[in-house]
Amino acid sequence: MYNWSVDENYLKKFPKKYRLWRLEQMLSYGLDGQKIKRKELLESWDFLKNRLDPQRKRFLEFLLWNRLS
Repeated sequence: MYNWSVDENYLKKFPKKYRLWRLEQMLSYGLDGQKIKRKELLESWDFLKNRLDPQRKRFLEFLLWNRLS
């Protein structure tokens, strides 16, 4: 994943914020051949669920918990 509008080197100084930002970017704009660990997604879900596209959120909830919201 390449993001031209964010200084990733600066953001890496804040590991938790960088991890959340990176997860959100990957979910919103594509994985680019990478994988997301289920455990990491579940741990960050409270933050991510309000920042994702509603349809993408429903799809991920279906995959994670096998339920429709």
